[in-house]
Amino acid sequence: MPDPNPDALKFLQSRRSRPAKTLGLPVPSRDELMPLLTIAARTPDHGKLEPWRFIVIEPKDMASLADMAEACGTTLDLDAEQITKGRSQFDQGHLAVVVVEVQKSAAKVPAIEQTYSAGAVCLSLLNAALASGWGANWLSGWPSHDRSFVQDAFGLAQHERVAGIIHIGTETSAPPERPRPDIESITTWISR
Repeated sequence: MPDPNPDALKFLQSRRSRPAKTLGLPVPSRDELMPLLTIAARTPDHGKLEPWRFIVIEPKDMASLADMAEACGTTLDLDAEQITKGRSQFDQGHLAVVVVEVQKSAAKVPAIEQTYSAGAVCLSLLNAALASGWGANWLSGWPSHDRSFVQDAFGLAQHERVAGIIHIGTETSAPPERPRPDIESITTWISR
């Protein structure tokens, strides 16, 4: 018979990301952030490759990243709405962790499994922040997928890409609950 953890189950059944634009100050200190990163790194990782790493964007760096996103969007000839959206997560953010997928050569671990592991790190960090009482949100957006932006802004190498940007701060307003999937309609049982 399994030994359930009711508190963990209750948290997972009710967890809800907080919109990044509603996250305010204060944000976690370095000492408060390190345990969250440690929790995030306890993710499934076939072959123990650690195909991910972290870049912490502190409050003082957000404005310059917003400017870089705007300049990149202008160079790409994006429309004003796209540029505004691209810079807004940095304009509105106070602290974020970039989870970088680091593809590593491994005969027994396909690249897609390394991608899944990086995604699991994003979710683990998001949940660790929420469970610790912070508001948190997992974002991406066009800047995080643009090669020139991620190289200039984050120093990413060719074999690296952004898996997600996890914004963490103080929740300023509770988001409304949103519709959830109908589990019956998306579940198939195989019985032979």
